[in-house]
Amino acid sequence: MERFAGRLAVVTGGGSGMGRELARQLAADGCHVAMCDLSESSLAETRTLCLADAPPGVVVSAHRCDVSDEADVNAFRDAVVAAHGRDHVHLVFNNAGIGGGGSFVAGSRDDWEKTFAVCWYGVYYTSRAFVPLLVKADEGHLINTSSVNGFWASIGTTRAHTAYSAAKFAVKGFSEALITDLRLNAPHVKVSVVMPGHIGTSISLNTIAVLGHEVDASVTERAVAFRNNAPTSAEQAATIILDGVRAGQWRILVGDDAHVLDSMVRDRPEDAYEEAFLDQMRTNRVLDALG
Repeated sequence: MERFAGRLAVVTGGGSGMGRELARQLAADGCHVAMCDLSESSLAETRTLCLADAPPGVVVSAHRCDVSDEADVNAFRDAVVAAHGRDHVHLVFNNAGIGGGGSFVAGSRDDWEKTFAVCWYGVYYTSRAFVPLLVKADEGHLINTSSVNGFWASIGTTRAHTAYSAAKFAVKGFSEALITDLRLNAPHVKVSVVMPGHIGTSISLNTIAVLGHEVDASVTERAVAFRNNAPTSAEQAATIILDGVRAGQWRILVGDDAHVLDSMVRDRPEDAYEEAFLDQMRTNRVLDALG
C-alpha cells in the first residue's frame, strides 16, 4: 500500500507513544484515523495533534477501549463503522501494550495475566474484529507490534520477563502464520510484524497505571528515564513502521539495537540467555539501549 491518503486506519494504543505518532503521521498524509486507548484525555490530545497537521476533510475519531476485553473491542469496531460511515478499513495497527508480569514463578498471577491479555489477546481480539473489514476493502494491511522480546525472551540475567515475552512471541508467530493464510484466503490483505528495540514511549508509566500499583518516586523516575533516554524516538519509530508498510515488508525491525540483537540471537541462539551473551551486548552497546 504505497499511499495512505483517503484510506481508513485503525490504531490501538493511540493515546501516547508509537500509537500517537502513527496516528499523527497517517493523518498528516491524508489518512482517516480511528484510534482507541484506555485514557480518554490522552486520546483527546492525540486527536487535537492529528487534526492540526491533517489536510482538510480528514476524519479522526477517538474511542475508549480496553483491548484485553473482547466485548470492548467489538464495541470499538462498531463505533468505528458508525463514525466513519464505512463497512471496511484499510489498515489496522495492533499497537497497544503494557510491560508487567515479570516472573511466572514468584510474581503476581493477576499482573501476569493482565499483561498477557493486553499484549496478546489485544492483538487477537482486534484482529478477529477488524480483519473481516480489511477483507472487504480493495486492499488491506494488518500491522502487529511484537518486540525484540518476541525473539529474545529476556531483559538480562537478573530480572524475569515472562508475560511480555510470551505475548510478543505469540504475536510474532501469529503474524508469520498469517502470511500464508492471507495469501491463500485474502491475497489483497497483507500482514507485517513490527519488532521495536528500545523506543522512547511511556510504556512503563502506562503499565503502572493499568496494573494499578502504588509506586515510589524511584520507580517513576526509572520509567521516565526509559522514555527520555531511548535511542529511537516514538516519532522515528512510527516513520520506520509506515515506510515498511509502504514497501510491503512483512518483517519490520525498529532501531539499530533491534537489528544488532536480531543478528546476535540468530548467530548464537544457544548462548542467548548466558552472561557471555550479555557481555557481547554490552560491547555492542545493545544492553544499555534496551533499558
